[in-house]
Amino acid sequence: MKTMRLVLTTTCALLSLGLQANDWPQWMGEERNNRLESVGLVESFSEAQLQPVWKAEIGGGYAGPAAADGRVFVADYVTNGDVTVANFERKEFSGVERVLCFNATSGKVIWKHEYPVNYTVSYPAGPRCTPTVDAGLVYTLGTEGDLFCFAVDTGKIIWSRNLIKEFGTKTALWGYASHPLVDGDKLICVVGGQGSHMVAFNKLTGEEIWRQGTSREQGYVPPTIVEAGGKRQLIAGRPDAIASLNPETGEEYWSIPYEATNGSIIMSPMKIVLDGVDYLFIGGYDKKNVMLRMNQAEPTVEVLWKDENRLGLSPVNVQPIVIGDIMYGFDGSGQLRAFRIPSGERLWETNQPLGDRPLGTGTAFIVQLDESNRVLMFSEQGDLILAKLTPEAFSEIDRAKVIDPTGSAFGRKVVWSAPAYANGRMYVRNDRELRCVDLRSN
Repeated sequence: MKTMRLVLTTTCALLSLGLQANDWPQWMGEERNNRLESVGLVESFSEAQLQPVWKAEIGGGYAGPAAADGRVFVADYVTNGDVTVANFERKEFSGVERVLCFNATSGKVIWKHEYPVNYTVSYPAGPRCTPTVDAGLVYTLGTEGDLFCFAVDTGKIIWSRNLIKEFGTKTALWGYASHPLVDGDKLICVVGGQGSHMVAFNKLTGEEIWRQGTSREQGYVPPTIVEAGGKRQLIAGRPDAIASLNPETGEEYWSIPYEATNGSIIMSPMKIVLDGVDYLFIGGYDKKNVMLRMNQAEPTVEVLWKDENRLGLSPVNVQPIVIGDIMYGFDGSGQLRAFRIPSGERLWETNQPLGDRPLGTGTAFIVQLDESNRVLMFSEQGDLILAKLTPEAFSEIDRAKVIDPTGSAFGRKVVWSAPAYANGRMYVRNDRELRCVDLRSN
């Protein structure tokens, strides 16, 4: 497989980095594992801002871009006036949600679809869910439950559903934020409503295949499929439980009580395999977390530890990663932490990635480079950080500004959208523009 090299030059710095020519067709990449494969030797990083190959004007949103089939897809929201709302407060806004398709090379708009939406949520800047591209179709889920399937080439609507109206539910405080999952012929979504917390749709027609579960609110956990106990298990995070379902039928295998403060679990459940044993970790707001051991012979679990502030970490906005038997991630405090699996023993914590600033809900999106301990972090300040993560310490190699933070959270400016890395390029957005940054050599 051809390996590309990244050479970013300033008067005093040089970075050489190889990137595989892969698409980034959904949240967290092709395998939903936040990993870039086939990475070469990293020596240092450019201190200067990485100049964009192209820029495109867009509206607000937290939905990261998806890059596939020579196109970049992003969802936004266009409204008049200030959309700043205090946390835990709902206000109503009128505006237009849009799905935009750009040429990945030139940045020219290929097609767009827009539709009027009244927002009734906190943090109303725009959509939360990254588009999902699969087999010539792209799926999008808006803040107020507008689910669409488009043809990648033309933007033609193949099918659509309005989850609020059709399932008799209400938008969660922070909107629909659980990225839909393609599984075989199904598109699996967190929906809400009586008996329909999780719903599987036919991905080609939009027809319902099954529905399952009732919860006081949808929550924000993306559906995740793992293999354990001799079964494929769909892990569903609800504000009151963590459950395992049969992804073909919705039948429940197991569930454990889990009280998600304000319904806020945002990370995807993570399966970790160590010495032939399967573990499952999930955590969320206000010092909540749980480590489970998954039974090898049948689909059941055992709780190893739960809601232990002295153990592990409690992710709020971003997904942790695992290297070996160590999990690295940003805690709700804004600190980057490392802990050992499965004991939860905390090895270290640091404020360094986000610097000397207010840390509450501090955010940086982490991508692992190949199987190494090197990572790229995109921080809420708009910096691209090159670093090493080891059981001993966080080591920053270098950083460069790639985009300005335009959102507002807890009195500070932030950008809370995960980038896409595809074919040697980084696609990153704020509430004003989408940028393409070339990470290849000249």
